[in-house]
Amino acid sequence: MKAVRFHEVGGPEVLRYEDVDQPTPGAGQVRVRVAASAFNAADAGMRGGFLPIPVVLPHVPGYDVSGTVDALGEGVSGLQVGDAVIGFLPMERDGGAAEYVVAPAEALVPAPTTIPLADAAGLPSVALTAWQALFDDGELTAGQRVLVNGAGGVVGKYAIALAKRAGVHVVATASPRSSAAVRAAGADEVVDHTTTDLLEALDEQVDVLVNLAPVDPERFATLVALVRDGGKVVSTTAFMATPGDEARGVTAATVFVLPDRDRLGELVSLVESGDLQVEVTRRIPLTELPALHAEAEAGRIAGKVVVQP
Repeated sequence: MKAVRFHEVGGPEVLRYEDVDQPTPGAGQVRVRVAASAFNAADAGMRGGFLPIPVVLPHVPGYDVSGTVDALGEGVSGLQVGDAVIGFLPMERDGGAAEYVVAPAEALVPAPTTIPLADAAGLPSVALTAWQALFDDGELTAGQRVLVNGAGGVVGKYAIALAKRAGVHVVATASPRSSAAVRAAGADEVVDHTTTDLLEALDEQVDVLVNLAPVDPERFATLVALVRDGGKVVSTTAFMATPGDEARGVTAATVFVLPDRDRLGELVSLVESGDLQVEVTRRIPLTELPALHAEAEAGRIAGKVVVQP
């Protein structure tokens, strides 16, 4: 089969489109014929050797995947050959940037039927990140207020939609380029961070600040003042510490997205019901994945890109 792998860590040039042996599922595993994988910044981090995730080389990236069950390993129940599935695969194992991938059965859930199967690869880890930031780490409940800083990205729009569905008042920052999409996702208030000082824009403190932006650490620390006493600051920017305020009981947490099969199933249900929209900005063939990594290296990739073998 064809796959993209890197045999050593380094720049995008270490990625190779090559022939590899088709994997065989072991006990508790299934083989999936890949419809698509999704590009995530962490894929580039692992390829570059910046993330402390113990991959075995050569490694196939692409831990978000959608496809069709092709073969079952021993002891697998609840899945059948031909089932359409999506999953957030163990990041240290080979991923879905290939024609086939072997996955733990417990990592997979039925794919949504209301969108193309390839597009469904864009859902798992980003939607789980939004959920975990809001509700697992942020502990948000109905009637509370959340500030989503850097809401114009994919995770931000999932966060807005999920928070609104939970009865939370959402304040979001966005640039003029993304403000319309942020409002469409359901934000109650949108602050243009390019023209407005966020510290002066809010007329009321929030219960939780969710940071999704690569903000300057000193600036980030000043934003804690926007959180009420006893509130929470949650951030996905793992490369720097998340600030809190011990004197006011404001706690800090950094999100490292975790697999959660039950929660992923709930997110699929929300897609099926129309409560959650799966964003896919681009679809590219697997042969162009090295070029996509080079594009990411040169600057931020907007939206969500899915990669089809």
